[in-house]
Amino acid sequence: MEKTIKKKSTTGIFNSLWKFLLLNLGIVVVLSLFYCPTCLMSFSGFLEVLDFLILSFLLSCSLSFGGERVDTYFEERISWVEYPIRRLLFTAGTYFLYTFIISFILFTLFVVITVDGIGFHNMPWDKMIENTKQPIAIAFVIITIFITRSWLVEWRKAAIEAEQLKTERIASRYQSLKDQLNPHFLFNSLNALSHLVYENADKSAHFIRQLSNIYRYVLDVQQEELIPLERELEFASHYLTLQKLRFEESLRYNIMVNGAKDLYLPPLSLQLLLENAIKHNVASMAKPLIIEIEQKGNQLWVSNNFQPKSSKPEESSGIGLDNIKSRYELLSNQEPEIAQENSTYTVKLPLLTLSS
Repeated sequence: MEKTIKKKSTTGIFNSLWKFLLLNLGIVVVLSLFYCPTCLMSFSGFLEVLDFLILSFLLSCSLSFGGERVDTYFEERISWVEYPIRRLLFTAGTYFLYTFIISFILFTLFVVITVDGIGFHNMPWDKMIENTKQPIAIAFVIITIFITRSWLVEWRKAAIEAEQLKTERIASRYQSLKDQLNPHFLFNSLNALSHLVYENADKSAHFIRQLSNIYRYVLDVQQEELIPLERELEFASHYLTLQKLRFEESLRYNIMVNGAKDLYLPPLSLQLLLENAIKHNVASMAKPLIIEIEQKGNQLWVSNNFQPKSSKPEESSGIGLDNIKSRYELLSNQEPEIAQENSTYTVKLPLLTLSS
């Protein structure tokens, strides 16, 4: 296993080196054709420019290698996102200094080796410095490519990380909102049961059995983001049937929905609205509370006759409609609407699809 890994590593290094050398050889050939198109057309012409080709190849390899190393060095130390100006100045400045030193050394050695009578003691140093101008101009192109690539890579990485962080925050916030529903439902159900126990022991026992079945649904949908409309309507029907045990004819309801297929709601949205309607309105034989659930286009209307309690309302956990609005805000660009006309209070819930 270890031998295989070492073999793959060696092969990878060899392939990278081979590509690097071929790339720079190609650059040299292109430069040679640009400066002397006919030199490579014959063997004698090739020999005439051989020294130039070797020098150009060494310069190209040095500048390419240096640009990559400088960019990698600052990649680990200075972020483009946090310090763009500092990164630009340090990267470009270091690379230009590197280019000047390397080209100066190569040109000096080239002259010493190829020009008779020239040594370090009589080297035209001003000419050597002037010769570095062209490599520095080439270095400008190379470092521009490296800087552009590096900036785009880091910008893309930062954008992906920001999007992932945003998604995680949204998921965390949505989970927090859903976590409110479980204790909220139990709190209000026990509150209703506390009233019923004193009124009728048999009804309270039936209420508890029904409540256990409904609470199982609450636990099942706790981790869901969206629930099919038909399931929410079925749950709403069971919930209202449960409340009928307490209020009898003081509570009436009607569910009028057709074509609920492929439409969705945030889980327990209906239950929260129905709870609020029962909690904050009078429900008596003389003034029965009437609740209607009706589909109108891409909305689900939950309406009740508006007859607020004149006495102190039941204790509230303060979740209700705010919870629904917040979950819609995280799931889509639609939001619930509230309307009160004449003596009717209506909440209009957008019906969502999986693509919305």
